[in-house]
Amino acid sequence: MNYESLREECFEANMELPRLGLVLYNFGNVSCIDRQTGVFAIKPSGVLYDALAPKDIVIVDLDGKVVDGALRPSSDTNTHLELYKAFPAIGGVVHTHSTYAVAWAQAARAVPLYGTTHADHLATDIPCTDFMPDECIQNDYETETGLQIIDFFRRHGLDPSEIPMALVAGHGPFTWGATVAKAVYHARILEELCKMAFLTEAINPDAHRLKDTLIQKHYNRKHGKDAYYGQN
Repeated sequence: MNYESLREECFEANMELPRLGLVLYNFGNVSCIDRQTGVFAIKPSGVLYDALAPKDIVIVDLDGKVVDGALRPSSDTNTHLELYKAFPAIGGVVHTHSTYAVAWAQAARAVPLYGTTHADHLATDIPCTDFMPDECIQNDYETETGLQIIDFFRRHGLDPSEIPMALVAGHGPFTWGATVAKAVYHARILEELCKMAFLTEAINPDAHRLKDTLIQKHYNRKHGKDAYYGQN
């Protein structure tokens, strides 16, 4: 089977990360899935973005087996795999070590919804998981990372289509979307919302969460059947 177009799509999405200032050196990875064939493309492990080429992208099936490619896939491959299996509507996954998102993850804090920019994108705080138990760390760590996100969303009744992002405590951000382009978009938005929330608390440590009427107004004008933002 020819995976050229899937590889190219994944390569272009990965190259957006340094252009958007979300990664340094070889930090982070992007994957995109072809649901019809049941495979996804992902960045190879440890390859510098400056040296990355489309041919380097690795193709993996939903059993976690490499089906095409000469290099080892990202060490985070199993996290992407678990998200694809649990969230069937998503088409792409992004993991970065972007500065402000990682800072909130290291603080093990959800990112409070302080303003309308945040509410334009989601009507909740940005969730942050609990710290992973030692037995999970010592097991298949990357698989457990994916399961940790999935379990958190299920326990808290969160909808991954409405909240396309999460922070993993002590680790960093993962985002996803219906397409890989949307997953990258959400990674950039997540970083900006984390930065805004950090600056809000630096300016006013007693800042209050945005009131619900403003949250609902800003979220609903961009999302759902009554949305009126933008062009038809």
